[in-house]
Amino acid sequence: MNKTFEENMENLEKIVEDLEKGDLNLDDSVTKFEEGIKISKECNKILEKAERKITILLNENGEIKEENFTTEE
Repeated sequence: MNKTFEENMENLEKIVEDLEKGDLNLDDSVTKFEEGIKISKECNKILEKAERKITILLNENGEIKEENFTTEE
């Protein structure tokens, strides 16, 4: 089951705490770092999906029109 954005962020914060403590050996640090990168990518996917769902309400001649939000790249 996929984790929520909030759950992923909690896990990522825990990894950062573990790395900042400096108690891990090099192999464990690299493993934690790789896990953090995977979680970060998953969070990014969740945010991109949410962004595609955002809609903007526009006022055209006194009428409210709903339009999909798009970003210029």
